[in-house]
Amino acid sequence: MYSIEDLTYLMSRLRDPVTGCPWDLKQTYKTIVSHTLEEAYEVADTINRNDKFDLKDELGDLLFQVIFYSQLGKEDKAFQFEDVVDNVVRKLIRRHPHVFPDGDLHASFPEGTSFGDEDVKRQWEQIKAEERALKQAQQEAQVSENDAPFVADRDSLLADVPTNLPALNRAEKLQKRASQHGFDWENIEDVLLKVEEELAEIRAELKIAKDKDLRDPDVNARMKDELGDLLFCSVNLARFLKVNADESLRSTNDKFLRRFQYIESALAARGSRVDDESLEELDRLWVEAKSV
Repeated sequence: MYSIEDLTYLMSRLRDPVTGCPWDLKQTYKTIVSHTLEEAYEVADTINRNDKFDLKDELGDLLFQVIFYSQLGKEDKAFQFEDVVDNVVRKLIRRHPHVFPDGDLHASFPEGTSFGDEDVKRQWEQIKAEERALKQAQQEAQVSENDAPFVADRDSLLADVPTNLPALNRAEKLQKRASQHGFDWENIEDVLLKVEEELAEIRAELKIAKDKDLRDPDVNARMKDELGDLLFCSVNLARFLKVNADESLRSTNDKFLRRFQYIESALAARGSRVDDESLEELDRLWVEAKSV
């Protein structure tokens, strides 16, 4: 079987300036980001479908993205794949002091030693805080005088929450981080009231925009802002319900797809299509699909 060494060699061949692949040679860190995100979603999709055969294939595609970035780093003399591996192993050892005593990969605690969930959570939060402080110090050390105005952004407790995360995931991470520092709702009832308040604000904006085209730039901007508030608050609600917002929406997407396809199948059986039916009939079939 081929090994990880074979894969890194293959990558170097693809990027060979003389004999490499023209497409691969054109790529940069930024141009392959969309491919990386796509591969990550395809991994998630195979897991949701419980397709272990496809999962193996999709994990390979995702691993290749790591190898690609590592090759670019090697060409830039910034880092290479071995550095990526070394860094993640060191980080995971550091983040699991309850598994690796004294930061030794091959050491173990005496039999019978145990750590409670609260101990592990407290350690985790302390370690993450130390990592953020170290990262901030390293960034500030690299800041030139011209960059000085941006230091304040790097000081933020939320600074290292990735901006390119899917919106639902990023909202949840921002909220969780703020919550760790005491900025959070006290109970779920307050969150529900906030959801209702945000929905009421959308209703109010609709009244203001009555008889106006919702595509009007000013109207659309206000609607987008209010809807964003409602969605953000809905993620807060999901967090208080101990539900992952992204997984919840994915599940609803799948449910909608199943029910819509039921309608299509029912209509096809009698020689009809969705476009040929009244809304009343489609709604009747939708109710029927919900009971199947």
